[in-house]
Amino acid sequence: MTELTIPPDADEERAAQLVREHVEVGDVVEVRSEEWADERQNVDVEGTVTALEPGYLELDEQPPGEGSVRYDAIHTISTIDSA
Repeated sequence: MTELTIPPDADEERAAQLVREHVEVGDVVEVRSEEWADERQNVDVEGTVTALEPGYLELDEQPPGEGSVRYDAIHTISTIDSA
């Protein structure tokens, strides 16, 4: 499993670039919007990357807010299984 933490000063464009460098379509990922709390992982969403859209990371062919995540809302993304 590999993990990427988006720097807090990264804008949406930089966050999107980092995510695109870290994951590929077909990867299974966990996405968290907050840092770990009390040694528990706050997993907001888990799914298969189905597209790297201009404004969001598409998971399981879902629109943003229904499973997919805007790049500027990602704190940490972990690859569970690579394509």
